[in-house]
Amino acid sequence: MQCAQYGVPQRRRRMVLLASLHGPIRMIEPTHSKPRTVEQAIRRLPPVAAGERTPRDRLHVASSLTDKNLERIRASRPGGTWRDWPRHLVADCHKEDTGRTYPSVYGRMKWEEPAPTMTTQCYGYGNGRFGHPEQDRAITLREAAILQSFPRSYAFVEPRRSVQFSPIGRMIGNAVPVRLGRAIGRSILRHLSEVDSR
Repeated sequence: MQCAQYGVPQRRRRMVLLASLHGPIRMIEPTHSKPRTVEQAIRRLPPVAAGERTPRDRLHVASSLTDKNLERIRASRPGGTWRDWPRHLVADCHKEDTGRTYPSVYGRMKWEEPAPTMTTQCYGYGNGRFGHPEQDRAITLREAAILQSFPRSYAFVEPRRSVQFSPIGRMIGNAVPVRLGRAIGRSILRHLSEVDSR
């Protein structure tokens, strides 16, 4: 399934297997003919700098950047790759023949497109195409969660617990996108109602 067809604002394909002892079962029809974009999902969140968070949302926190990575993201254009950078910014591993085949790191998202697939390290600029479209930082944990279609208020941690990137990033990246999960649930409910009406 292409998650974008069910309102998830990212390019994420997932295998969904539905089976029933009662007979054939299938996914509901796509709920969205046009994919939701990064802009539609996260544009209205308050700006935040690398290494900072907003006072009202503990998850709207961005990873810190080294001086070198700050230079790199400033040299990055939305939809581009590290191949667009001046040579002095390119990592040594990407100068090697084997490293030239990895363009999908150090990228910025584009406002007008869905996000890339969220992974467990989606809060890190060098871990994929997780650079914010215009702010010089990686996406925040909150932005990653919204791009996975979690409600904006979803807490992930208890109020007195500290926010730690790695465990929360794992929860977000490993999650079934919420809107895809809802579509699967609706598919099962439709199937059961068809079985009851026989």
